[in-house]
Amino acid sequence: MKKLTISLLFTLLLWPVIAQNETERVLKEIEDNSITLRSIREEIAARKLNNRTGIYLPNPEVEFNYLWGSPAPVGNRTDISVTQSFDFPTAYGHRSRIAKLENANLDLRYRSERLHLLLRARQLCTELVYYNALGKEYSGRLANAQRIADTYQLRFDRGDANILEKNKAQLELTAIGNEMNRIETERSSLLNELKALNGGHTISFTATKTDYEMLPPDFEEWVAAAEANSPVLQYVRGQAEISRRQIQLNRALALPRLTAGYMSEKVVGERFQGVTVGISVPLWENRNRVKQAKAAMNAAETVLEDSRVQFYHRLQNLFLKASRLQRDVLTYREALSSYHNGAYLRKALDSGEISLLNYLLEKTYYYDMMKKVLETEKELGLTLAELSLYHAL
Repeated sequence: MKKLTISLLFTLLLWPVIAQNETERVLKEIEDNSITLRSIREEIAARKLNNRTGIYLPNPEVEFNYLWGSPAPVGNRTDISVTQSFDFPTAYGHRSRIAKLENANLDLRYRSERLHLLLRARQLCTELVYYNALGKEYSGRLANAQRIADTYQLRFDRGDANILEKNKAQLELTAIGNEMNRIETERSSLLNELKALNGGHTISFTATKTDYEMLPPDFEEWVAAAEANSPVLQYVRGQAEISRRQIQLNRALALPRLTAGYMSEKVVGERFQGVTVGISVPLWENRNRVKQAKAAMNAAETVLEDSRVQFYHRLQNLFLKASRLQRDVLTYREALSSYHNGAYLRKALDSGEISLLNYLLEKTYYYDMMKKVLETEKELGLTLAELSLYHAL
């Protein structure tokens, strides 16, 4: 893909501000009340403490021996020793740095979980905008169908309309009423899901319109910033860095382990005391640990490279999809704006110039186009919401 082509193509793209004020209010409320986020924070706090456990010196050892002599004139013997063992000194620096990297990655994990939860909330808001707008359209459509059904009932009672026309008007009213019930059911389901994300607290959302702002025109610059801000990629990079540090740690652990301390020995009429020094030669215990750490580092770097490739092409696909959807929305809106014959149709129906069937068919064309516009705007909003996940700070 050529950079110039991408730049020109995505200059046309728009960034969503999905009923911005109301959506941002919902996201802020969910972030404050989410039980999921609170449980993740508590889990991460515990894991951070665990990462800082085991990076210090092992416990010192204190030994006391009291030995009875035989025969009795030999007397008894008392031994006391205090020793401290420790790995090669550089190992503790590597352990500390690895613990810091692991804790930083836990923060990235929280950021990622938070963004995904807020993405789901943003998607729910986008779908609610669709159903709110659809409900508003069908509310007007239902009122119109009710007027027509009442009119034809009166005309039928006066003998001005036949049973087929009356039944047709009644069927249209029933169909629209059932669709209104379905829309309200979907709205209730979405609001309940928002309520679950909000820790069980009820959320209201009544927006019916989606607005847009311009996206930056340079895709390559945008995706570079998105890559730098992505907590998922930062996490994978962090894992690769931890693997590199693990190699250094295992090399330090392959060096001799030292022991130093104080020792005292006391017998009848004699006492010996002084220092004790020992060394543990790592012949077998740490065998192949460096090789294993290198293999883990190679795997982590491969995962990082694959993640970057998948990340780039996922964003590229989302941009292309959003561009197509935006063009579709503009086309539909232009076609819809040219349709202004609703009042004329009703006048023609009332005057008997057109039949009820023709009137319903003409109105169906309009309602189908309006529904298509709202569906395309919803899909565009969902696509742009996912793009916001990759570029969120």
